[in-house]
Amino acid sequence: MMWGDLIQPSVEMAEKADVHYQCYDFLSEFTMSLLYRLRQRSPLSGYPTDVVEWNKRLLPIAIKKGIRLVSNGGGANPEIVADEILYVAQALEVPLKLGVVTGDDVLDAIKRLRKEGMKFPNTDTGEEDITSIEDKVIGAHAYIGADQIIEALKAGCDEIVGGRFSDNALYVGPMMYEFGWEYKEPYWNKIGAAITAGHIVESSWSCCGAMSSIWREVPEPWHPGYPIVEMNEDGTAVITKTPDTGGLVNRQTIREQLVYEILDPRNYIMPDGIADLTTLHLEDMGQNRVRITNMTGKPRPDKLKVGIGFHGGFLFDVTVHIVWPDVLEKARMCKKHFQEWLKWANVHPLEWEVQIDGVNMCLGPTVSVDEIEEKYGRDIPEIGVRFATKWQTREEAEFFKKELGRVWSIFPGLPFGQHVPPAPMRITTFWPTLIPRSEVHPALAIKEGRL
Repeated sequence: MMWGDLIQPSVEMAEKADVHYQCYDFLSEFTMSLLYRLRQRSPLSGYPTDVVEWNKRLLPIAIKKGIRLVSNGGGANPEIVADEILYVAQALEVPLKLGVVTGDDVLDAIKRLRKEGMKFPNTDTGEEDITSIEDKVIGAHAYIGADQIIEALKAGCDEIVGGRFSDNALYVGPMMYEFGWEYKEPYWNKIGAAITAGHIVESSWSCCGAMSSIWREVPEPWHPGYPIVEMNEDGTAVITKTPDTGGLVNRQTIREQLVYEILDPRNYIMPDGIADLTTLHLEDMGQNRVRITNMTGKPRPDKLKVGIGFHGGFLFDVTVHIVWPDVLEKARMCKKHFQEWLKWANVHPLEWEVQIDGVNMCLGPTVSVDEIEEKYGRDIPEIGVRFATKWQTREEAEFFKKELGRVWSIFPGLPFGQHVPPAPMRITTFWPTLIPRSEVHPALAIKEGRL
């Protein structure tokens, strides 16, 4: 399950399916930075609030059936989340042995290492070090593996919650624990299989037909069944889903999820190991079951990925709607008028962009408005035009909001009185980099009973 995803299918899985673990990924690339911001405002926040409701609904069933729960729902504040979970257990009158994993916060380590001469280049842009953003940094978190999850399971924990576990570490941990796999030969292929299986199911029911290219074939998409991994000790697996639910699991839905967020399929680098996604074989067994064989892997890397979140300025983003007739021609003129007005008014945002909703909102400059107009004509009823600008300070963004609000009349086809500009938003930006594994020190604490 993802943060903000449906809770009921998780409950349905706990009630209907024969599972030993339920694992939940609450975090995305940007989520941790947003959570750090929340923790700065209040020391009692900084975690995905869904984790509390999730425990209220699942704990009674999970404890009764012996299902163990694993998540990265601690976000930027695992200790506070642990207290919230124990309060829930107390209110429900269920016993709970809770493992709490911390140590993924590496901001202090980065500051120390930079004083010692180490640089932290941006692995996306190639920028050499964080010098340009060091006064804007919100937080820094390392993506940690399943080591402490395994330790907690050995200690008999009913639930494990931590911070920035990598998405698939939540699944790798239970598999390694159950089969006794270790971080050494001859287990790298099997750990690669665990990483691969975890990657397939980490995005909730995305591998069960959600957003699939074969969406017409997906039954009852409003009643999704969440995915289940049936992992074998030999490193083969079957992907299925909660019985008697909607959705679809077949070779195509699995293939679509396999390529999600993958740069080099031969080297899917995770803290627990490196999976090779090019060797596996998918066999469609029917009845929402896909068998996966020949999954392979390589030893774990010496460096861990780090996400550094920093203040990236302020966004003023407004969409106006242009009405018939000659909608596309008017939308194209809106962009020209906006561009010329910026020059004339001597207004200089850090960045600006104009997109036409329904034409190039998603695909950007790869789609030509002229080609669309030529192919489909001018007389669609209405269209949205988005104006996005980036500013260094909130004051600049607010000033621009007022200025733009005074000149709506330069946009042809805009209904009078239609738009109230929104408030500027703070931008949180992500700086991916690497840190030596030896500089990251995850720790496990176990809390039992009630507060």
